[in-house]
Amino acid sequence: MKEINTILKEIYIALNDQSLQSGLQRTLKNLLPASYRVLKRWPYLIKLADEVRRIREETLKNLDYYIDETIKNVELIHGKGYFAKDRYEVIKIIDEIIGNDKKLIVKAKSMVTEELKIREHLIEKGHIVYETDLGEFLIQISKDKPMHAIAPAIHISKEKAVKLLKSIGCHVSEEMSYEDIVKGVRVFLREKFINADIGISGANVVAADSGATILISNEGNIRLSTILPPIHIAIASIEKIVPTINDAYKQALVQAGYAGLYPPTYLSLTAGPSSTADIEYYRVYGVHGPREFHLILYDGGRSNAIKNQYLWEQLLCIKCGRCQAECPIWNLVANVWGGNVYGGPMGIIWTAITEDIETAAQLSLLCLGCGRCKEVCPMKINMPSIIRHLKTHVSKPVT
Repeated sequence: MKEINTILKEIYIALNDQSLQSGLQRTLKNLLPASYRVLKRWPYLIKLADEVRRIREETLKNLDYYIDETIKNVELIHGKGYFAKDRYEVIKIIDEIIGNDKKLIVKAKSMVTEELKIREHLIEKGHIVYETDLGEFLIQISKDKPMHAIAPAIHISKEKAVKLLKSIGCHVSEEMSYEDIVKGVRVFLREKFINADIGISGANVVAADSGATILISNEGNIRLSTILPPIHIAIASIEKIVPTINDAYKQALVQAGYAGLYPPTYLSLTAGPSSTADIEYYRVYGVHGPREFHLILYDGGRSNAIKNQYLWEQLLCIKCGRCQAECPIWNLVANVWGGNVYGGPMGIIWTAITEDIETAAQLSLLCLGCGRCKEVCPMKINMPSIIRHLKTHVSKPVT
């Protein structure tokens, strides 16, 4: 359990970190107005968010059924479906899929893989792993933690980004424009995509009726990571499941809108390995895209949280990150406050679900209780109320 004094020391360090403060404040000028602009232009997203909340509530009431349905339907589309209770089971499944030989692996950004420390495990096993989302790539190089659910490198200034990229061989310089820096990363990663043995992704949402996953992307890295390698492994926490593909698309649109990145450049639906039926309409699997598709559904404390009268509501979260951008404390220190993986108001509660309530209780002491997180949350999760409950666990035994 992380004590309050340790948490305060980390926050003091963050407040005095000029590089972090500079990068964070520059980015907030763009981040804060983004979702307001989107919702003003496309107000139907607000009504759609209410519908998505109803869909997710109903799904959670019968989640075991939808887990079974998802795995069954992944098998029907010639993929392989798995349920993993904890990190040990996820790692075991991944190791069996990848095998013992050293592999080149490209990864799409995924908070659940951060939670599971998948990249670190694979590197320890001797594999070569590249994060392909630019923000997550910077996090990997800096050995830092993601500072926002959607924009993980929100705290890294342009100057620091150039220094990090140069350290691993990207041909970039501080004199370059943003466009030229991105071009340098594109050149560096392109050969990794082409030569990769394995592609690993998360899933923004999973459709139980088909076993299909939907991924939101603006960079295009997700499609390259999930289509070019011969094997695609998707890892999704169980609360990402919704009943149908129609429901899944609705949730993806709401997440992109409330993140302020709308319309998303790419919405990628994956339903099994690549296939063709162009010879006598006989369907063959494994063509230009992956020949194998694996979906791992991960629990990691979610099943227990469903039974908790307070914590269950956080499982409605679609991780758009809007509560983080609106939080006064997060504005000062980003994800330094909130937990080992997640941060800000949602991070406190996700820490209670995925780590332990005692640590979450210590973190909750710094919440102002202003309620801005609830006001902007597309799912209207009552985070202030949940956090007040967590405060009651400080120095008390947890039942």
